[in-house]
Amino acid sequence: MLERRRMWRLSRRTLWQAIPTVVGILLLNFLLLRLIPGDAVDVLAGESGGASAETLLQWRSHFGLDLSLLEQLQRYLGQLAHLDLGLSPRFNLPVSHLVLDRLPNTLVLMVGALGLALAIGIAAGTAMATWVGRWPDRVLSLAVLLLYSTPGFWIGLMAVLLFSVKLGWLPSNGFQTLGLDLRGTAWLLDRLQHAVLPVLALATFYIALYARLTRAAMLEVQRQDYVRTARAKGLAPWRVVSRHVLRNALLPVSTLAGLHFAALLGGAAVTETLFGWPGLGRLTLEAVMSRDYNLLLGILLLSSMLVVVINIAVDLLQAWLDPRIQAD
Repeated sequence: MLERRRMWRLSRRTLWQAIPTVVGILLLNFLLLRLIPGDAVDVLAGESGGASAETLLQWRSHFGLDLSLLEQLQRYLGQLAHLDLGLSPRFNLPVSHLVLDRLPNTLVLMVGALGLALAIGIAAGTAMATWVGRWPDRVLSLAVLLLYSTPGFWIGLMAVLLFSVKLGWLPSNGFQTLGLDLRGTAWLLDRLQHAVLPVLALATFYIALYARLTRAAMLEVQRQDYVRTARAKGLAPWRVVSRHVLRNALLPVSTLAGLHFAALLGGAAVTETLFGWPGLGRLTLEAVMSRDYNLLLGILLLSSMLVVVINIAVDLLQAWLDPRIQAD
C-alpha cells in the first residue's frame, strides 16, 4: 500500500512538471517556425510553375497564412482546444489524419530498435562485466567498439546488400508486400520481415552504447559493500548478479534510454528514407522541404507528448528499481 502511494505521488509530481514543459515547447515551436521566411504557398506556386498574385492571396487566405502572428497563434490555440491540428497545405488533408496514419509505422521502428538495443546491450554488458578481463570481455568489447564507431546507415546499406541482394532473405524497401491481401499471421510475418533491416540499422549504435554503459555500471556496483555482503552470505553468483548488481546498474541505463527515445525519432528520418519506410521521419522531412509548418507543428507536438510519456514511465521504472527514490 505504501509502495502504491509513493508511485502515485511520483506520477502526479511528474505530470505537473510536464504541463509547463509541453506548453513551452508548443509556443516555442510555433514562434520559431513562423519566423522562418517563406511558407507552403511559395513552394506550391513554384511546383506549379507560377501563380498570379490573386491566386497566392487566395491560397494564403484559405490556409490562414494571411493573418498576423498573434492571430495565427490564437487560431492555432483555439484549434488545439478542439483537438484540431489544422490543415496541411502540402497534402490538403487534416494534420491529425496524416500524423496518426504514419505514427504506428514509426512506433514499430522506435520501440523495436530501443527494445532490441536494450536486450542485446544489457546482455552483452552483463557478460562483459561478469567475465571482465577474460576472452568474452575482450571479444565483446571489440564487437561493441566496431558497432559504436560504424554509422548506422552504412550498416543498413551493408545489410541490404547481404540479406536482400545476395541472399534474398529479407525485403529491402517498404513496410509491406504490395499487391497481396494478407490476413492474420501472414500479415504479421510480412510486416516483421520488412521491419527487420530498418530496426537493425537504427539499433546498432544504441546496442554498443548500452553494452558499454551496463558494463561500467555493473563494475561500479560490484565494489559496493552490500554486494560483498551478499557474496559472503553464500548467495549463488547468478542471484547476486541479477538481484543486487544488475538491478542497481539499470538505473543509468533506463535514464539514458528515456533520453534516446526522442533521439530515435531524428534517426528514424534517415532510416525511413533509406528503406522506404512510411513513418513520421519521412513525413517530417517532406514537411520541412515543402515548408508545411502546420504539419511540422503537429509532428513536434505529438513527439513532445511521446517524450513526456516516456519520461514519466522512466521515472516510475527507476522508483521501482530503487525504493530510495522518493516523491517529495
